[in-house]
Amino acid sequence: MAATTYERLKLHVTPEKFYVEACDDGADDVLVIDRVSTEVTLSVKKDIPPSAVTRPIFGILGTIHLVAGNYLLVITKKTKIGEFFNHVIWKATDFDILSYKKTMLHLTDIQLQDNKTFLAMINHVLNVDGFYFSTTYDLTHTLQRLSNTSPEFQEMSLLERADQRFVWNGHLLRELSAQPEVHRFALPVLHGFITMHSCSINGKYFDWILISRRSCFRAGVRYYVRGIDSEGHAANFVETEQIVHYNGSRASFVQTRGSIPVFWSQRPNLKYKPRPLINKVANHMDGFQRHFDSQVIIYGKQVIINLVNQKGSEKPLEQAFATMVSSLGSGMIRYIAFDFHKECKNMRWDRLSILLDQVAEIQDELSYFLVDTAGMVVTSQEGVFRSNCMDCLDRTNVIQSLLARRSLQAQLQRLGVLHVGQKLEEQNEFEKIYKNAWADNANACAKQYAGTGALKTDFTRTGKRTQLGLLMDGWNSLIRYYKNNFSDGFRQDSIDLFLGNYSVDELEAHSPLSVPRDLKFLALPIIMVVAFSMCIICLLMAGDTWTETLAYVLFWGVASIGTFFIILYNGKDFVDAPRLVQKEKMD
Repeated sequence: MAATTYERLKLHVTPEKFYVEACDDGADDVLVIDRVSTEVTLSVKKDIPPSAVTRPIFGILGTIHLVAGNYLLVITKKTKIGEFFNHVIWKATDFDILSYKKTMLHLTDIQLQDNKTFLAMINHVLNVDGFYFSTTYDLTHTLQRLSNTSPEFQEMSLLERADQRFVWNGHLLRELSAQPEVHRFALPVLHGFITMHSCSINGKYFDWILISRRSCFRAGVRYYVRGIDSEGHAANFVETEQIVHYNGSRASFVQTRGSIPVFWSQRPNLKYKPRPLINKVANHMDGFQRHFDSQVIIYGKQVIINLVNQKGSEKPLEQAFATMVSSLGSGMIRYIAFDFHKECKNMRWDRLSILLDQVAEIQDELSYFLVDTAGMVVTSQEGVFRSNCMDCLDRTNVIQSLLARRSLQAQLQRLGVLHVGQKLEEQNEFEKIYKNAWADNANACAKQYAGTGALKTDFTRTGKRTQLGLLMDGWNSLIRYYKNNFSDGFRQDSIDLFLGNYSVDELEAHSPLSVPRDLKFLALPIIMVVAFSMCIICLLMAGDTWTETLAYVLFWGVASIGTFFIILYNGKDFVDAPRLVQKEKMD
């Protein structure tokens, strides 16, 4: 079986069945889904009824069971990202969710409302930008992993051979995956970020590609998913690969990021930065060892770059991480702590060179992957930098972009694109492409985890910190604060439903969605916004007298302060918490 899926599809709908027709040259296959029995079979084109309603689609995401029954998820729009070694890479930009049922009359009013909410959750996940696929190329593996495979692996379907960490519709495809004969209709979809650019330096043209693969294991939102689970999966784990393709030669440099791999939590409580709590009873070493055992098997040596503060509320996590590495005593793991905020305070971001100089020799030892025009492996990457901060977003992305540039400098010199003594930073046209791509990568990863664009992207885009960048960081921080406290419960439920961490049971005696929201949860955001807005308005609009203006300001100022006193007293009662009961997760 060739490692491809069908590229051109048509969906034919009748009251009894869905027919998905393969329209590639020479194809006669039709996937038939019975809307009553839910049975999936393979047929041929002559079996499609002429009365069916037909439209083009670009892929099957899979199926999911909700209160009303089963639903079919399909890709209805796509955008071409570029070509990857003659393989076209697409971004899925629109989707449709089709009910197997022809009517909802079998549902009660409560079931109807629950089903509507579950559909809203699925739509919410699909509306988060960053779903990518290829019908002919395995996007879930790095170049180095793909180079070290057997002929049998090459013949597997894309679904069978995919790295399941990065198949975001793996749960949705579970029914199709059980039937190998229909695998050419099963499209693995990646969530993260991909950008491709055709570049030129010294008149030599090369392709430069950046791919971030977001893990679907222990996936979630910023404050509700931290640390690791009992299987060693880290929150917000992302594998980022930078690729160069020049004259048939291919080079790759891989880095990873992931939450500090101990059992800890940081639940929102309306404070700007909730205090992180390390679980006092969990077996941290068990989860920690599971995490790094798998990382070493996949990537080789691990060079940890921990960027959290070494004082204040982040200090215990830094100490815990360092202690765990020391206790494990593995020669495959090195630990480097770099207090990003302390070293770069007062906008001294030039001091990041301290860290780069510290790890330069290590980076040279880890090397990068390079295969020549004949397909022979010239060098292999012996390990990865595993970077983290608290969120594994803003500080982490800055450091990853600098390490990737240093690797790219060495690769382009070896390939003959850069002359001896030339610096990548001096190539203005390419530098603009490079910095903007890494800033876009930061924004994509941040929106998927924290709900807003990344902070500190002014440095990534321009190479320096700016006052405007500080203002934008303040705005994004404010939006993050609101989302993390007042909408992340719904976001977390949506991800858990989509990934199969929660399964809908229409026979449940009590729906988890039927728990009413406390009125204070609904009222608090409104109170906060009104009080703060009125305080600002009073400052901008003077009254008839100075005393009158001061009275207005004091009144609304006291209202604002009073609101925050309520927050400090018992803020956790006001946040939007997840409501779906999911698989046991260690915090």
